[in-house]
Amino acid sequence: MAKSKTRYVCQGCGASYVKWMGKCENCSEWNTLVEQVVEDEKAVKSALKKAEKSGRKLEVESVNEIRADRYGERYGTGFSDLDVVLGGGILPGAVMLLAGQPGIGKSTLLLQLASKVAEKQAVLYVSGEESASQVKIRAERLKGKHSEDLSFAGSTSANDIAATVASGDYGFVIVDSIQTLALDEITSAPGTVSQVSGAGNLLIRAAKATGTAVVIVGHVTKEGTLAGPKTLEHMVDVVLQFEGDRYGGFKTVRAVKNRFGSTNEVAIFEMGSSGLKLVENPSEALLRERQNTDGSVIMATMDGTRPLLVEIQALVNPTSFGYPKRTASGFDLNRLNLLVAVLEKRTKLKLSEKDIYVNVVGGLKLSDSAADLAVCMAIASASAGRRLDDKIVVFGEVGLGGEIRSVYASDRRIAEAKKLGFTAAIAPYTVKDKFVLPVKDMRDALVKYMNR
Repeated sequence: MAKSKTRYVCQGCGASYVKWMGKCENCSEWNTLVEQVVEDEKAVKSALKKAEKSGRKLEVESVNEIRADRYGERYGTGFSDLDVVLGGGILPGAVMLLAGQPGIGKSTLLLQLASKVAEKQAVLYVSGEESASQVKIRAERLKGKHSEDLSFAGSTSANDIAATVASGDYGFVIVDSIQTLALDEITSAPGTVSQVSGAGNLLIRAAKATGTAVVIVGHVTKEGTLAGPKTLEHMVDVVLQFEGDRYGGFKTVRAVKNRFGSTNEVAIFEMGSSGLKLVENPSEALLRERQNTDGSVIMATMDGTRPLLVEIQALVNPTSFGYPKRTASGFDLNRLNLLVAVLEKRTKLKLSEKDIYVNVVGGLKLSDSAADLAVCMAIASASAGRRLDDKIVVFGEVGLGGEIRSVYASDRRIAEAKKLGFTAAIAPYTVKDKFVLPVKDMRDALVKYMNR
């Protein structure tokens, strides 16, 4: 009997090598090469020839005659904001991938979601990581009303789970998680590229054939990206990212990919003793404990299409050791270094011998360019020991010349500030509104409004 050939395949990018190496030359990741059996080339060619002969002409239909609701209408998740993120609720036949850090609350969210959906649909919760007793303990802690239509199964067999989905007995199936599943036909270990791709493909085909909505849980890497092959993200209909601080603060669910809706929406949750709860007014919750001191600035940001008011805090201290330290929580560190350089060059602030710390309150992560002006004013406030008026919000992008540039959705930012009782907004001069205190550059903003 001929000896099976093996190759070493990178679990990050899929590149293959004849021998094992500590570092993948394609994606530069360490310790990601796993040994896998290579199928015989003659057998592959033979299979391709058979496939060519066994193919048949497809049955086609006019696009105008296709029913968009052939599997039924959307149904709710029990969380109104999560319905908006999904594009209007759960669509029958859709396959969704939920990814997040360990311990952030993925299983809690899905068990709450399953309990709500089970009031209208037969739901199956499949876990390859937890036993039935563990899931029962979590269900009791959440104190939810669990329907008789909510069922549980413990399995790591992708074949068995796909067969259960294909039976059509359940309208909604949760699989936790894809990295624990294994196909009988593949000899490699669970979690490898071939196992994840094969199991995902099998589940997707079963879901599409029966109109069953499926949620698949995915693990993430140390960098926060989805573990496994990128092809899994391409195959599913929706990719949801569960983000936030696992020990406190707000947690957000946003759609990284959505074939049925926008990718600009976000649902904000807060973890309590009875599970996750939607935050109805996140701006008010974020500002509830604010103290107006130097280094504190309120910023009007946009999280998807939702306006939010968040507090930006800065602390500036003399450097005790060789090089000044720059630290940012919830804000890009490279962007912070750039803004510090702009402040030094375009204003009279001397920051080259100062340690600078920036924090976004509530555990949020800002990617909005409109945060530039708020971060700069917070640093200037902390450095000079002066406070900004506590009824003023700030937003605007800062250019390398120190100029303040316009940002999108200014009207919604202003409306949110007015709703929460603020009296003015420091913003680019291009925004035409009586509520706005217009500024053209950083020096203008600091001289006019940093005066207390």
